[in-house]
Parts: sequence; structure tokens; C-alpha cells
Amino acid sequence: MKKLLIISAVVVAAVIALPIACSKDVKGRTDDLAPLQPAKTDIDGGTWKPVLLTSPTEFAVPAPAATNTPDYIAQINEIKTWQADLTAQEKAIVKYWSAGAILRWNEILRELVAKHNLPPYQNPDNTYPIPNANNPLAYPQFPFANPPYASRAYAYVSAAQYDALVAAWHYKKLYNRAAPYKADATLQVLVPQTDLPSYPSEDAVVAGAAAEMMKLLFPGDQDFIQQKVEEHKRARIIAGANVRSDIEAGEALGKAVAQKFVTRARGDRAGAAVGTPAQWAQLETDCKARGEDPWSSLESPKRPPMLPIFGKVRAFLFDSLTAISLRPGPPPLTASPKMKQETNEIYEYVNNPTRERLRIVHFWADGVGTYTPPGHWDAIAAEDFITKNYSEIRWARNMALLNMALMDAAIVCWDTKYFYFNPRPTQMDPRIKTLTGIPNFPAYISGHSTFSGAAAAVLSHIIPEKATVYNAMASEASLSRMYGGIHFRADCEIGLQVGKNVGNYAVERAKTDGAGN
Repeated sequence: MKKLLIISAVVVAAVIALPIACSKDVKGRTDDLAPLQPAKTDIDGGTWKPVLLTSPTEFAVPAPAATNTPDYIAQINEIKTWQADLTAQEKAIVKYWSAGAILRWNEILRELVAKHNLPPYQNPDNTYPIPNANNPLAYPQFPFANPPYASRAYAYVSAAQYDALVAAWHYKKLYNRAAPYKADATLQVLVPQTDLPSYPSEDAVVAGAAAEMMKLLFPGDQDFIQQKVEEHKRARIIAGANVRSDIEAGEALGKAVAQKFVTRARGDRAGAAVGTPAQWAQLETDCKARGEDPWSSLESPKRPPMLPIFGKVRAFLFDSLTAISLRPGPPPLTASPKMKQETNEIYEYVNNPTRERLRIVHFWADGVGTYTPPGHWDAIAAEDFITKNYSEIRWARNMALLNMALMDAAIVCWDTKYFYFNPRPTQMDPRIKTLTGIPNFPAYISGHSTFSGAAAAVLSHIIPEKATVYNAMASEASLSRMYGGIHFRADCEIGLQVGKNVGNYAVERAKTDGAGN
């Protein structure tokens, strides 16, 4: 016990010592949102192109009971029983979840990422422990939700939710069972009324899919995740939005679809992304063989590189050969005048900070204890999607496009980083002191830049009137890494372009998925 307390204290001290951005408020600004009122139902969403499903009917959903049967009437009476004595807390739960199922589950996922975005502290022998998915509550807790891991989590959850809703929309249109408030006008209705059929419940579909994926990705948080599922389902019933059979059919469908994604995740090679000591050593050897100075961890003791084999993970938007083809050409040679010039530029930035540059550095830092750069772009997207009054299926489709692009951007970025194994500015010139910590992986290309280029490309397609804003934000995020002393100009400029190239694969998918813009 004493040893555990000492380790915990050291970990806390280490985290405090790291310069990190203020943890972005995952909830806060969205707690008082008005209920989601979709501008259109997207009733033909069951014809949209899914990610993994071979057909929206791949998983059967049985026909629902008619609204005049004793069983259905009993379910209506269950709602009335709940509504007869609603507490303030129950009303608050309804208000919270009525803002949107995809929005709320994305916020929950960002919360989990931030909670687990903590690098392990070293062992007494100066080696570093690796989180173990089979023993997630042991130190260090699984997962370490670093940017590549987080990007994968966002992608799997979003894509599973989208496919599950494509199937749900098919069955909604097929069975066309009206919402309970249309079957019984005496019900209180605590959410906006729509013409969308209620069977199966879209909220339960989203919750079922999210829970199955999150339990795989965050196995130590299963009780918390299930608590949110039960709260979400109860909110829909007491709001008069769904009867219990709507909920049960939706949750079962969401879980079934998610299992396809669970199977894919178990075989996408992410489990081997940590690599082995022999592989770590080979990366350095290969770099030296090219006559270059290799990247080296500046932590003490030296920490193994972060997920050096993540570049081999199976992408969503393209195959492995395409992923390799997206790898850019080499960075400036470490002994070249160009590298010296770029190093001097970074030295000037960190030694002459301005108030505006410092603001940019900290706004985009997204370091330890935050929901990472992919989560930051999810938050940006969510705030804009809220204003659009999208249906749940369009919310899901748009988040899936964004997050598949972000995951695939991480794959191409990490492949590039470890292919070139290029040092950071602080290694080229020890006088450079960063303004926001030193990430423990090679410099070229910049992860922030690659993520941002991909996100800006996708969001500019979804909301074209904001394309200039998104591209400006991506450029600012990229520049933040130079201002903070983290990256060279080549890392950032090439990273932005590579990210855009990846994002364009999502845009091309969007143009042919049947959903329109």
C-alpha cells in the first residue's frame, strides 16, 4: 500500500510538472442546450452507405406490436406512471439527453479520453510499465489514451453509431410505428415532437452501439458507461418519446451492429502498436544507416517511443498500400543548411514570445489530461453541428466522416514519424526550451498539423460556408507547434498537406454515401 501511495504521489507530481493546456470543458457550455429539433427527419437515411454493414437488414429487427394492442397500451401506462411523479432530477436528465444522443455520447467519450490521457510513470528499475487491457484497473490503468489511441476510439464509436442508425432508419421507415405521443394524446411530452417513427428508438441504438465500443476501449469504466446507458434509456421513456419496446429493439440493434466493429477492432493491428525493444532499436539503426541523426527521447529516464507501430493499423478510408502512398517525402537533412535555418527560426520563436502566440500555444496544446487534438476537433465540430439542427443520423454520419479521417490521419502521420525518425528542435539545439512540454515521439510530420488538415478538409465539405474559418483554425493549430518550440516549419507545413490529403478521402466518401452535403 505504501508503495502504491508513493507511486500515485509521483505520478501526480509528474503530471503537474508537465506544461499542459487547460483541460477543455467537455460539458459546461452544453449543459443548458435546448432540445434537439431536427430540421428534417432524413427518413431515407436507411439507404445511406454504411461503413461496415453489408446491408441495413444484416441484423433483423422484429416487427413491433400495433399501437392498439394490450401490450403497447401497458407500455404507454408505464410512461404515465413515471410521469405522475417526476422529480427535478428526472426532469434534468430528460433535458440533458434531449440535446442529442450523438452529441452527449461524444462528450462522454471525450471525458473518458481526458481521464485516461496520462503517461505511465517509470518503474524503480527505470523501465516503463505498459497498460494491460486484460487488467485495466492495475497501474498503469488501461488505456493510455494518447492522440493515436484517442483518434481510433473516436472513429470506432462514431462509425458504429452511424452504421447502427442507418439500419435503424431502414426499420423505422419499414414499420412506421408512430411515437407514443401520437398514439395517446394524453401523454405529457417533454421533448419536441416529430414525424419520425419511434421504432426502433434512435437514442437506444446510439447508446447500445456506444456502450459496446466504449467497454472495449475503456474496459475499466464499464460501470460508468452502463450507468449512462440506463440514464439515457430512462430519459426517453419518462419524456414520452419512446415506449419500452422501442428502447429494447434499438439497444439490441445498436449492440449487434457494434459487434462488427468490435471484431474489426480486435484485428486491426492496434494491439501491436506499442512495438518491442528490438523494433525500437531498429528504427534508430535504420535512421543512422541513412546518415541522419535519429530522434531520441529527452525524458529521464528515456521513455520508449509512443506507439511506433501505429502506422500499421488498418485504416477506415483506404487500404494499407494507399496509406503508404500518402507518406510524404523526407524532411530536411539534419546536417543541411535548411535544417539549421528551421532550427534557428524555432529558437527565435521561443525566445521572443508574444501574448498572442502564447494564447495560440496554450489553446491548441491539448496535452496530458485533455481529450487530445482529435477530441478538440470533435468539440469544434459539435459546437457547429448544434446550430444546424441535424437529425441524429446526420449527426452520426458527419461525426463518422470526421473521426475516420482523424484516425486515418494518425495512421499516416505515425507511419511517417517512425519511417524518418527525425529529431525535434530541442534535440537539434538544446538552447530551445519548449513552451508546452516535449512529446515523446519523432518530429516529422506534426501530429497537430496532420489532424487539423484532415479535420478542416472534412468540416469544410460538411459546412462549406465556414471553410475559410476551418482552414484558418487548422493553420493556427499548426503554427502553435512552431510557436511552442515543438516542431520545425517543414513538420507543420507538410503535416497540414498530408492531413488534407487524408481528409479528402472522407470527402470523396461523403459525396457518394447518399446523404447529400
